[in-house]
Amino acid sequence: MSTFVHDALPGRVVFGPGAARNALAAEVGAFGATRVLLVTSAAGAGPARELCAPFADRVAATFSGVRPHVPVEVAERARAAAAGADLVLSVGGGSTTGTAKAVALTTGLPIVAVPTTYAGSEVTPVWGLTEGSRKTTGTDPRVLPRTVVYDPDLTLTLPPRLSVASGLNAMAHCVEAFWAPRRNPVSSAVAADGIRHLAAGLPAVAADPADGDARAALLLGAYLAGSAFAVAGSGLHHKICHVLGGAFGLPHAETHAIVLPHVLAFNASGAPGAMSRIASALGQDDPARALHRLGRELGVPAGLRELGLREADVDTVLDDVLALAPADNPSPVTTGGLRTLLHAAWAGTAPATEDS
Repeated sequence: MSTFVHDALPGRVVFGPGAARNALAAEVGAFGATRVLLVTSAAGAGPARELCAPFADRVAATFSGVRPHVPVEVAERARAAAAGADLVLSVGGGSTTGTAKAVALTTGLPIVAVPTTYAGSEVTPVWGLTEGSRKTTGTDPRVLPRTVVYDPDLTLTLPPRLSVASGLNAMAHCVEAFWAPRRNPVSSAVAADGIRHLAAGLPAVAADPADGDARAALLLGAYLAGSAFAVAGSGLHHKICHVLGGAFGLPHAETHAIVLPHVLAFNASGAPGAMSRIASALGQDDPARALHRLGRELGVPAGLRELGLREADVDTVLDDVLALAPADNPSPVTTGGLRTLLHAAWAGTAPATEDS
């Protein structure tokens, strides 16, 4: 057994059907908060306020102007809305959680998060802000939510297409945790279990969006994925997706779902042990092709071009990605190799590994 360091991140997790309606008031009350800032999306504001009904007198303000990739101007407006608040309550997907984190980053306010997608951001200390066409990310313990309330019932209305993309985004967290800079045996074990839950839940939710057990499997998988990613850190996959998202405003989950199989294939020869564990967790011999095929079968766009990206745009971000590429990536990241990877992800072709 090799020597390793595992930073177990603090945080309380409350998980189960109905948890948001039955336990949220007590979880918020545990902080003694009297002026809560509710952060949610415009579409989710109604349901979020319903969840807050038992403690509506303590909700001092609502911010519903969230945007993907958290533009700095949105972060500034959310911080202004937090004036006088003593707790931030986030109810929504990754963009909502990210906006709450932007508030916590400068104010130090505690966050209680209620995720409604499979983003996993709610259990990581990672924040991201976009200014112009450039997305900047960082880590700070202040942005890690103190309590997370996972309620599979809140994901029942997430459309199947978005559920699949969000679930594959969580899958990317698991996969990358196997070769990220701070990987260790504990984070890898968590990631492998996350893959198993996600692989079981994805087809089931696509077949029957009302399947509560499948929704719970996906949500548990997303929690495990975020937990592994939070400890292991980010690698090439996330660097690519953050650059693309910031530069072209591409949808977060779909971009991750499309790019994932191609990065997996790119790293296959340099990380045979990781590939073996990923294949075992998926129950597939060729995990890169299996994930590409699963995405196509479940309705994920075939390539980045279907998200509106032009092929000429691919070469414009090569230098930005290369500047961020981890030095210890399993396979050396060269301009030619990265160009091939991105053009394949743009076209939506099946990923190629040395063995395929």
